[in-house]
Amino acid sequence: MTREAGSVSVVVAALVAMILVLGLGAADLAKALVAVSRAQSAADAAALAAAQELALPAGREPADAAAEYAALNGAELIECRCQAGTLEATVLVRLPVGHLATLPGDRMVEGRARAVVGTGA
Repeated sequence: MTREAGSVSVVVAALVAMILVLGLGAADLAKALVAVSRAQSAADAAALAAAQELALPAGREPADAAAEYAALNGAELIECRCQAGTLEATVLVRLPVGHLATLPGDRMVEGRARAVVGTGA
């Protein structure tokens, strides 16, 4: 028997390990991209809710409406530039990505959106 008889096993084990790491990385990337999309959707909903409150006041603050819609989409409202009497709402929301297999710690993504109330003219 030659000394090279077990070398194929080592190469196969290294390839399997490399494929596993690449697979985990791809899964983490997909999870992060989904979180970015969800954060953007939450920001869009929050900006639209604030803009609706600016256009058709229902008796509450536009930032409260934005925070409610951000929370309904799993995000946290970080900033809302939506002053009563203006026609524009700009929001920033933050959403947790969750646990990633290749990176330690919690990761967060942010989404920004702007909604402008049309004058109808």
